Amino acid sequence: MARSAWRLIHTDSARALEVAERAIAAAVATGDIGAEGWGRLARGMHRLYYATPTQAAREIRLATRRLAAVGDRAGQVLAGALLARSMWRQGRYRQALAKVLPLRDEGVRLLRHEQRGVLLNAIAGCYSVQGDSAQAFAYMYEALRDAGPRSGHGFDTVLHCNLSHELLQIGDYEEALRHVEQGLARGQRLRNPRLLSVLRINRVICLTELGRPAESLADIDALLALPADPSGRGQTAAHYEALAIAALLAGQTALGAQLVARAQAQGEPTLPEECVERALADALLAQAQRGAGAAVRALLPLRTLADTDGVIGLHVRVRLQFFAALSDAQARAGHPKAALASLRRWQQLHRAQSQLASHARYQAAALQTEVLRLQHRLDENDAQRRATEKARAELAAINAQLSRKVEEVQALQEALRQQATQDPLTGLFNRRHLNETLPTLFAMARRDRQPLSLVIVDLDHFKSINDLHGHAAGDRLLERFGEMVAGHCRGGDVACRYGGEEFCLLLPHTGAEGARRKVQLLLRRWRDEVFDLEGARLQGLSFSAGIADTDSVPGSPDALLKAADDRLLDAKRAGRNRVGVATTA
Repeated sequence: MARSAWRLIHTDSARALEVAERAIAAAVATGDIGAEGWGRLARGMHRLYYATPTQAAREIRLATRRLAAVGDRAGQVLAGALLARSMWRQGRYRQALAKVLPLRDEGVRLLRHEQRGVLLNAIAGCYSVQGDSAQAFAYMYEALRDAGPRSGHGFDTVLHCNLSHELLQIGDYEEALRHVEQGLARGQRLRNPRLLSVLRINRVICLTELGRPAESLADIDALLALPADPSGRGQTAAHYEALAIAALLAGQTALGAQLVARAQAQGEPTLPEECVERALADALLAQAQRGAGAAVRALLPLRTLADTDGVIGLHVRVRLQFFAALSDAQARAGHPKAALASLRRWQQLHRAQSQLASHARYQAAALQTEVLRLQHRLDENDAQRRATEKARAELAAINAQLSRKVEEVQALQEALRQQATQDPLTGLFNRRHLNETLPTLFAMARRDRQPLSLVIVDLDHFKSINDLHGHAAGDRLLERFGEMVAGHCRGGDVACRYGGEEFCLLLPHTGAEGARRKVQLLLRRWRDEVFDLEGARLQGLSFSAGIADTDSVPGSPDALLKAADDRLLDAKRAGRNRVGVATTA
């Protein structure tokens, strides 16, 4: 009964609590300490969703003592993960990580399916509140593999919810919304109103960040209709501040005022993020009711907190919201200098968020392998003690399973890398990769006192090809040109699709004259290309190009890019089908 209650936690929360209560009563009556421990563990998990963290922690500590009395290490590890969750819900972030991280190695060996997912997700949550999205993603993706739709007993929906939250923090709002929708679709088959309410809250935040707050009003109405008990959202954080921000940005002042009043009725916020969001909601309401000056006065007391880097539990996304609102209010109130300073701080934070997103995107897949390597080592140690043929067969099966997991992680890592940096049509790098790589190569060129050439290529009369022969023909030309560029580049060169029919090449250790010869050769080869397009024959194609190097334009990466673009424009004005080169001023 107790283990059944645990498995029901996410699929039918009310039924889970009912079964857990009966299991505890029966276990106490019969002296079954182990069953009482698992029953209390299920009830503690339920209270993490529907009661306060303090109430949940009391129940989990009781479960830990019962499980320790019967030597159930798997249950104790799981209880430690839940206790860590209650800690960071109370703002004790470092203590939570110190509690759960030492349990990881043993937990990976002892736990299976959604139980292992609960452990890994707890570690992910501790890293998330400390702003380490790369580690958080690594553990959440690994948890999603252990707690899939078939074996996760509904916990995969929790993971989609948490992934959407983490994607919000790094500014990937479209992908966050995709995970929310996936979680809601899965959650409709569950009887877990709290989980559905958190998914709805995440959707409200996603739509607000995407500039579509009016679309979130239906979710806000649905959330307000849920009672604060196990039949609805429970006693845990209702995020009235986030709902109020969405309503006020959608122009619904009366609804926003109602939500702000509900937030205030819950008392003063204690966690940093809640404090900043409360100030934001108060300021937006003040601006709607009393004007921009009132909004500025509501925000200024929290400026120091929002302006401080490294505050644990305060994500960059909320800080961006704060400074955007402050800058807007200051501008409306007639304080242009203060508004400009706030806008500049917003820009700094936006760059920091972009760097965080880039780091998380590139590192998350690689970090996932850490857990797999740990499992491999533990299985190898265990295999040394096996002597029978059956044990060797089991070891082979484990190794095969691990190999498949490694292949899955490697495939995910490669997919994430390509998605972030590769143009799907031409196979070349994309503009995002160019923006991240150019500053590094520029700095290396200056350090080594070696030239770096930048080339921008624009295919001539490309629009007319699309108009006459269709976009499929245009895509074929772009794909072929991408192949030619890739084959024409050295190992250290960087070739990117700059956008549309434009391409950009970075040529380290190459001056402008060497780059010109290289591009002229590419132009001759492009002219020689022949395309048969459903009865039409295209040949003698051309392109225009602009070249600049760090010897002639030493100022900055942006200056180098502009100089090459200017030379491209000169080449096009001069009749196209030619290469322009920047010279020393």
